[in-house]
Amino acid sequence: MPGYHPQDIEKKWQAHWKDQQTFKADNASDKPKYYVLDMFPYPSGAGLHVGHPLGYIASDIVSRYKRLRGFNVLHPMGFDSFGLPAEQYAIQTGQHPALTTEQNIDTYIRQLNSLGFSYDWSREVRTSDPAYYKWTQWIFLKLFNSWYNLDTNKAEPLKTLLEKFEQNGSEGIRAAGDDEERHSFTAGQWKLFSEKQRLEVVHPYRLAYQQDTYVNWCPGLGTVLSNDEVKDGLSERGGFPVERRLMPQWNLRITAYADRLLQGLDTLDWPDAVKEMQRNWIGKSIGAEVTFQVQDHEQAQIKVYTTRVDTIYGATFLVLAPEHELVKELTTPGQQAEIQDYIDATKRRSERDRMADTKTVTGAFTGAYALNPLSNEPIQIWIADYVLAGYGTGAVMAVPSGDQRDYVFAKNFDLPIVQVVDAQQIDEQADPTKDGLYLHGLIKGQNYKQATQTLIGELEQRGIGKGKTNFRIRDAIFGRQRYWGEPIPIYYKEGTAYGVAEADLPLVLPEIDEYKPTETGEPPLGRAKDWKYKGLYEYELSTMPGWAGSSWYYLRYMDPQNTGRFVGEEAEQYWQQVDLYMGGAEHATGHLLYSRFWHLFLKDLGVVSAPEPFQKLINQGMILGVSEKIRRSGYKTTAGDEGEGASNSAFIITKKGSRQLLNNDVFSVYLSADVYSEKYADSKLPQYIETHVPIDLTRNSEMDVENILSYLKNKREESSAVFVCENGFHVFHYDKSSETYIYKGFDEILDIEHVEHSRSGLGEIKNPASHPAPFKTRPEVEKMSKSKYNVVNPDVLIDKYGADALRLYEMFLGPLEQFKPWNTNGMSGVAGFLKKLWRLYHPQDGTFAVTDEAATPQELKALHKAIRKVEEDIEKFSFNTTVSALMITVNELTALDCHKRAILEPLVLLLSPYAPHLAEELWQQLGHPAGSISHTQYPEFREEYLVEDTVNYPVAINGKVRETLQFPATATPADIEAAVRASDFLPRFADGKEPKKFIVVPGRMVNVVV
Repeated sequence: MPGYHPQDIEKKWQAHWKDQQTFKADNASDKPKYYVLDMFPYPSGAGLHVGHPLGYIASDIVSRYKRLRGFNVLHPMGFDSFGLPAEQYAIQTGQHPALTTEQNIDTYIRQLNSLGFSYDWSREVRTSDPAYYKWTQWIFLKLFNSWYNLDTNKAEPLKTLLEKFEQNGSEGIRAAGDDEERHSFTAGQWKLFSEKQRLEVVHPYRLAYQQDTYVNWCPGLGTVLSNDEVKDGLSERGGFPVERRLMPQWNLRITAYADRLLQGLDTLDWPDAVKEMQRNWIGKSIGAEVTFQVQDHEQAQIKVYTTRVDTIYGATFLVLAPEHELVKELTTPGQQAEIQDYIDATKRRSERDRMADTKTVTGAFTGAYALNPLSNEPIQIWIADYVLAGYGTGAVMAVPSGDQRDYVFAKNFDLPIVQVVDAQQIDEQADPTKDGLYLHGLIKGQNYKQATQTLIGELEQRGIGKGKTNFRIRDAIFGRQRYWGEPIPIYYKEGTAYGVAEADLPLVLPEIDEYKPTETGEPPLGRAKDWKYKGLYEYELSTMPGWAGSSWYYLRYMDPQNTGRFVGEEAEQYWQQVDLYMGGAEHATGHLLYSRFWHLFLKDLGVVSAPEPFQKLINQGMILGVSEKIRRSGYKTTAGDEGEGASNSAFIITKKGSRQLLNNDVFSVYLSADVYSEKYADSKLPQYIETHVPIDLTRNSEMDVENILSYLKNKREESSAVFVCENGFHVFHYDKSSETYIYKGFDEILDIEHVEHSRSGLGEIKNPASHPAPFKTRPEVEKMSKSKYNVVNPDVLIDKYGADALRLYEMFLGPLEQFKPWNTNGMSGVAGFLKKLWRLYHPQDGTFAVTDEAATPQELKALHKAIRKVEEDIEKFSFNTTVSALMITVNELTALDCHKRAILEPLVLLLSPYAPHLAEELWQQLGHPAGSISHTQYPEFREEYLVEDTVNYPVAINGKVRETLQFPATATPADIEAAVRASDFLPRFADGKEPKKFIVVPGRMVNVVV
């Protein structure tokens, strides 16, 4: 084959792998197993950009390496194919989301295959496939029909709970959840309950239960959003306003597993940052629950949870969440308007924004007072949006002397600040110290430990509080008011929820005529005609959230064709858990936490065997794009403006005189990066807005006339466009007849007064040139995103350089976990390396010319250095240094003019995880069966080839090096001293002086003292 043509080679081997199912894994093998998993993608219409494959390439390298090391490797791929984007497109176009999803998946599969990934495609799963979501629904039903027994510390089928009810009623039952939601009854009463009454009693015990819950409601999208999907009070998808609303929602009782989820983190090989994020999200704290009686409201009590019950005498006010159930009841008539305004404003903020905003101090006084349970002093009751209804009790005991947020709040609203410990310093800020002695009441003169014990004992004795361990984590909302998701397998009989029989699964999404909510506000499934269970009972109209199908997909990969079980018992016991999971850190408190929860639940049921789903986790960094930005200001002249003095006309003063743009023109002025300065942004002049320019319209952060014309194609609302450069400006006019922009030429600048007379702020630009300066854009490194017009399509790079070059380059950019800016120019260097490697095997005219000559010591040394380096680097996931080592090795072998099989055959194996197509081609040319490289063995490293036969010693006289002498590597200090004495070194450099001492540092140096 004359020359190296990666595109031909890569297509050949991709077809071979597909036809031969080269990477198909067995569910039973004598080899040790290794399960490598990528977080599967959502198939968006944009397809992949070069940032997406970073983790996929790394996991593929590990997969191919582990096969060479003798492992039975499971490396699957699938698609998280339910989601909002496809449904939004369906709402806009009327096209079924299944169709667009299918098209997008086809694109993803093509792109993934073009990169040469060693996936076992026979195991592909799609969360929107009824054969898959049948089992997602099955897991939900198991949750619905289970409770968490605190005595056994595990989930159990409801039948064990019902047996307890039969024997003793509700007495003595310790179950996860809120005891206040549950009924007390005897065994005799239980037996008299109707079916409906029994189900009502059982419902608060279920691990999947329905409850009125505060949610992020997005009217524009017609659905509930998670906190991750809301930013600055707007939906991340579409930018629609989001408000807090109390709605009936399905919830999963993840709080039952809070402590186990916390403890399990200690067993995982995960990044410390991710484990810490989960610990903080779970938020275990040890404290006390205290009841405050509301003054003049005999039946109204406010419960608070505090980790500092020792500060209770310093509690000078209470703060309730605006959504707290008692706010309406407690608010006095004079405060109702202020309270309602505050509540309305709070609805427009997401929980995340409310928690993150520590600088803004807002609140409203209800007009009501509570009584401190120990001092009996009245304290004001306020509402503030930093308190959340779903966290703890939705109420905070404010102690401004010990908590900075309470301190700022008290200062802002002139509320009392009471010192509680004699060691506190509270003149300028809160002091949370636990040192010193307490100043008030029952605990006066006591230290922290004594005070805490005294107070909890007193609260429990009086029945107004108790010691309690609390968790920040809340039960997971499990429902979306959307169409494109898994139907929740619940139906309603006389208003009571029942689970669909397992034999009737899957409950398949029905066909509907539109994908938006009904006219009466029901979710889209309300449009389904005659969609009833057994033809009689209404189904639940919400669908499952996006994370439902992704919480267990790693198990389905183990046995995807099994129709009788979500995963076969033997397959699950063989693969057990994922050995290496690759994905983004942004999923730490979402997908990763929910998956662990589901796995622990399934383990309680006895259907999985591993203690955790993912043993090792690596978070790949992000490949950042280089965006190009342009500053633009748009203006419209008003009708009737005439003459140079017209206030809204545009003027450009040039060597040719004054030019006025036509009245009624809609025009924009664009400023080159070297013309614009920040003074324009800070001035009162018309604002210049910075927007993104597609990076393919720039070269070295410059745009020529053709680029500008391409950019203006989508700017037809502008009649004129002026692009101001350092020494002049380009003018463009839109021609309606041809529906294109026409370039009107370049003018030099003497002075400019171009928008709204002289108020543009450009002033005078001196030293005009006789030729146009380029129009410059401003580069900025930021997240690679279609919205920033800075994405690089891997298809383009593969067509130009080949997939192997792209794989190597992405690894070469830097450590896997770090963020790295993308620069396409670097691709040529990696492509050149592969061509250089090719020439080791094809030195003349592209002819394969590998010889069977014996390898020299230098060649063996170069090879075995590489064998050791590649092995060490892959084992510690340091892929960028491996690429560097391979480049060094090829340079060394090229310098040695090495074309020997003994060296080049093992070299192919080292290369194969990184550049698999080229490796397969060379392996076949070396005489091996096609495709057999994946089933051979990694080269054996031999230390003896790195041992030096001789060592060069610097030899010094009185510390000053005079010469370098070579000695055998096995020479002793005595041998070296004798050799130096026998040489002519001393006569030449010692000036006839006798040596007083020889200092020999083995392997390093010789110093002769004279």
